[in-house]
Amino acid sequence: MKPMPKLIAGVILALGVASNTVAKTQVTKTSGGTLPNGAAVDIYTLKDENLEVQVATYGGEVLSIKVPDRNGKVADIVLGFDTVSGYYDNSNSKGAAFFGPIVGRYANRIANARFTLDGKEYTLAKNNGNNSLHGGPSGFHNRMWTGKTIPDGVELTYLSKDGEEGYPGNLSVSVRYTVKNNELKIEYEATTDKDTVLNLTNHSYFNLSGQGDATILQEQLQLHASRFTPVDSTLIPTGELQPVTGTPFDFLKPHAVGERINADDEQIHLGHGYDHNFVIDGGGKALTKTAEVYDPASGRMLEVLTTEPGVQFYTSNFLDGSIKGKQGIAYPRNAALCLETQHFPDSPNHPKFPTTELKPGEKFHSVTVFRFSTR
Repeated sequence: MKPMPKLIAGVILALGVASNTVAKTQVTKTSGGTLPNGAAVDIYTLKDENLEVQVATYGGEVLSIKVPDRNGKVADIVLGFDTVSGYYDNSNSKGAAFFGPIVGRYANRIANARFTLDGKEYTLAKNNGNNSLHGGPSGFHNRMWTGKTIPDGVELTYLSKDGEEGYPGNLSVSVRYTVKNNELKIEYEATTDKDTVLNLTNHSYFNLSGQGDATILQEQLQLHASRFTPVDSTLIPTGELQPVTGTPFDFLKPHAVGERINADDEQIHLGHGYDHNFVIDGGGKALTKTAEVYDPASGRMLEVLTTEPGVQFYTSNFLDGSIKGKQGIAYPRNAALCLETQHFPDSPNHPKFPTTELKPGEKFHSVTVFRFSTR
């Protein structure tokens, strides 16, 4: 096995150069080394004037996102590891944390690891108690993708074969990461040759003060979501769409993440904090503003826009300091927050939820934008 190099941006190929005073996105490709299974990993670095993002062909991982604070000091604001081998080891561990990958075929949970489609029951891999989580242990987060440089970014493609992790249909997937004007845009497309279900997202852990800098309890969050999907003891939706008014889930106006995270509330207890799907007001059609996160300490701000109908707000409740990430830093509980744009968890078993079915001849298309600024 070859040694795994640090995640740095070496210039092998580049797209875009400065023109007059307008900075264009530069895209560079470097080697990420070789995985224990012999697969060679490529790392793409996408950089504009104030935003740098690194993406790996293993798992489609977002390895780093570097942005300045209000004083111009640049920091990496997503949790992860110093080498690609760190991501590989974590993805293949019992307590996989999903630091930054593409997750699928089905993001989030499917109850009892099974669903029925066209009258046929499909059985999935169980990797979250009795449930299937994020496509199973060998889901998209643990697969090699093929990378190709495109204007302002990289396109990753993968063919998920019929029966992979229990899902029907040969599914052709493309995910395009692009950086432009201080925005990271993620665009997903997929087609299938057999009726199937599909739910894709990115699972980055954000800490706007900088990865490894205490917790995100002081960060202020606003969610444009008047309802959420309450869960049972295994974090599977009950099927209800509950109003957030009068609950710790009301982020219609900005609140510090830690303000009510320990509230005496049944849903907070079940999630060990926040680990719930929110129903985006007006979501599921055009690109819609979903969330804003503001860090008073650094002045960094993150806005999230998506075409998806839901977003999973997760406050890394299951981190406990046992995972050591970048620079050897131990990641404690609430070290970061995730905003996973998505269809609702367990939708294949809830006919009243927005459908996640994809049929031959149809094209799945979804867009999420992470917009960065300071104030």
